[in-house]
Amino acid sequence: MSRNTDNKTSRRDFLRLAAGSAAFGPFFVFPERALASQKTLKIAKWAHFLPEFDSWFEASVAREWGKKNDTKVILDSIPVEQVYARASAEVKAGKGHDVFIFPWPPAEFQQHVIDHAEIVQQVASKHGSIEWMAHRSSVNMKTKKYFAFADSWIPAPFLFFQDYWSEVNLSLGPVHYDGLRSGGKRLREKLGIPCGLALAPSLESNITLQTLLYGFTSGVFNEAGKVIIRNARTFVALQYVKDLFQGAGTPEQLTWGPSGNVKAMLARKTSCTINAISLLRAAEKQDPEVAKKIMVTPPLKGSNTIVAVPHVTNCSVVWNFAENREGAKQFLADLIDNSKNIYEQSQGCNFPFYQKTLPDLIVRLSNDPHADPSWKYQMLKDAGHWTHYLGVPGYPTPAFMEVFNTFVIPRMFLSVVKGERSPADAMDAAAAEVQRIADKWKQV
Repeated sequence: MSRNTDNKTSRRDFLRLAAGSAAFGPFFVFPERALASQKTLKIAKWAHFLPEFDSWFEASVAREWGKKNDTKVILDSIPVEQVYARASAEVKAGKGHDVFIFPWPPAEFQQHVIDHAEIVQQVASKHGSIEWMAHRSSVNMKTKKYFAFADSWIPAPFLFFQDYWSEVNLSLGPVHYDGLRSGGKRLREKLGIPCGLALAPSLESNITLQTLLYGFTSGVFNEAGKVIIRNARTFVALQYVKDLFQGAGTPEQLTWGPSGNVKAMLARKTSCTINAISLLRAAEKQDPEVAKKIMVTPPLKGSNTIVAVPHVTNCSVVWNFAENREGAKQFLADLIDNSKNIYEQSQGCNFPFYQKTLPDLIVRLSNDPHADPSWKYQMLKDAGHWTHYLGVPGYPTPAFMEVFNTFVIPRMFLSVVKGERSPADAMDAAAAEVQRIADKWKQV
């Protein structure tokens, strides 16, 4: 009796287990099948100026999104100076990542990306309409195609050592470009400390000199796409930078590599520069006493009032050849949900384009827990007013972005500073190069 009961029980258990195995077996007995069915999303992202941000982004944004969407996310961080070459290589090969995140408007690649209007519309339904600078930085004004999706930007204020500038009675720093030139000259004569504007080809010099050029009421293209760089205001800007370098510069400026201006400031070898506040955040972490002496002000006043271009315009694209196009689009749409965290984890560097995601921005800037004094960053409260999109007075067109990525403007200024060309000759050479680039894009 007992034996028969045991047999029946064993038979029942066997059948139950067999049924369970049939239902769940493929996921447990053959785990490689589950992995094979899992989607993959490959993302390339420019390496942030604060390395800890990239670590957080990979763990808390990319991987967490992957878990929620049953997707294996592969994230590659690329040094800023390699971004353009890596993106170009992927386009040439017709394969690579699904999402590519640039630190500037990637207009040159618009033939190789999807129209991101669908993402813009999806985000608008939840977070409001796209902000004007994001719109101008990601749309082709002629075709109306969104060649990228812009989620955040990084301002480029003027940073200076207050103790150095106090020595020439400018404790609040220079207010305009003339003050930078005259005060910088007196400061170098008295302390031997030069100004530290980036001049050698790099992202920093591109941003610095585009800002300066527009501050002198000049530019590369106008709104109609006409080349306008050959004008009296460009000549004045070139002569100004030459005079600034001769009176307040240092030969080291001519050979700085990426972030050379940042390294010089952190070592207190220069008195000022134009840069993202990542410089100051690095100082707060490495040497609080140095950070305490660095102050933040809006851009210097030129003939075109107070203006600057963004140090970074965070623009993402989904390639036409993306293997996981739908996942890529959803990742970018969901990215805006992290805007507040992105601002916080970037230590206030990345300002969200969708301002509803961070309604207390000004309050945060006025009382920063890491700044000394705590109100130091409140000078950025009007950054959205004095920052204009890259390409101004024109737009970030493919032609402009090629000018940007081939460093036409830094090379123009550098040739004058080095004495290789006169301001007039340098301007003419740059104008001719810009015109060739513009003509090439007219054929596309």
